[in-house]
Amino acid sequence: MKIETIAIHAGNHTDPSTRAVVQPITLSTTFERGEDGEFPGGFSYTRAANPNRKSLENVMAQLEGGVDACAFSSGNAAGAAVFQSLKPGSHIVAPDDMYHGLKNLINSVYKDILTADYLDLSDLKAVESAIKPDTKLIWIETPSNPLLKVTDIAGICKIAHERGIIVCCDNTFATPVFQQPLTLGADLVMHATTKYLGGHSDVLGGVLITKNNDGFWERIRSVQTLSGAVPAPFDCYMAVRGIKTLPYRMRGHSANAGKIARYLESHPRVEAVFYPGLENHPLHHIAKTQMSDFGGMLSFTIRGSSDETREISNKLKLFTRATSLGGVESLIEHRASVEGPDTKTPKNLLRISVGLEYIDDLIADLEQALK
Repeated sequence: MKIETIAIHAGNHTDPSTRAVVQPITLSTTFERGEDGEFPGGFSYTRAANPNRKSLENVMAQLEGGVDACAFSSGNAAGAAVFQSLKPGSHIVAPDDMYHGLKNLINSVYKDILTADYLDLSDLKAVESAIKPDTKLIWIETPSNPLLKVTDIAGICKIAHERGIIVCCDNTFATPVFQQPLTLGADLVMHATTKYLGGHSDVLGGVLITKNNDGFWERIRSVQTLSGAVPAPFDCYMAVRGIKTLPYRMRGHSANAGKIARYLESHPRVEAVFYPGLENHPLHHIAKTQMSDFGGMLSFTIRGSSDETREISNKLKLFTRATSLGGVESLIEHRASVEGPDTKTPKNLLRISVGLEYIDDLIADLEQALK
């Protein structure tokens, strides 16, 4: 099946008792045993498994071309399950502009358990040099947040697998519609389902998808079940509902983002635009080989101070100043102020999650704010 068909059908089944076309929400926390003590319906307790979570995991495994998936209560919970599944003392190689929530998680919660080096993953020689005897994981984020850096997934996987190192790719920005890391060699894929998968800024969640049902995946599944950081049935239902329109929404996001990137690129007040679909992006040639389109996220820097940058975002009418991304509405954020004093994000940078509004309206709004 093609991705549009998978998105609609793999997360849904007709209810056998009522013949409802849309799968109902199963709120029960516990399930009846059979007379033999077993569970004829396949479910025992909702922390371990739930029909709605099973549907979300099924559709995500199929969309990414994996063999299994684990859904979590947030993207950070999904990342944490990977880190928890590593043995104490393991070393991680991660991007220097890794999503600050996950980076802070490693540096605070796991600071006495794991070690990490953060570097520019576009430099494959630097990645090779950073690998240590105890390196067990390379974490990829491509395109990255917020600088839209591109990582050569196949290149990183070759380096890692020659040394027996696991590769996990955060595919949140690209989604499985535009990029499929498992086919490029990654072992695991992570998404914040909060973003494009849910697609409407109204549900929190995360998911991991695996290429192999191996021992490391069994540890991740155990972390999911025993730690209990699982999404509620309603959250799973909402994520599955959003995924049904994902392929068509992503085409609209990407088309709008490409036009805005080119508009900003030519504006005299704009210093630089970070978008992998632009030919002057330093790794545009890599993006073209591993992405079918370039997504709805972009960042740009202003010729001016931090205050002048924030003033531009304050003048916008259709772009809401807010954290997060991937909804149908356009959002803008001054990332440096969100990430704190240790951020390496330029203070004159604004990140845009380009929504599905009419493109001429969005460009007119940017035009009046940039005057």
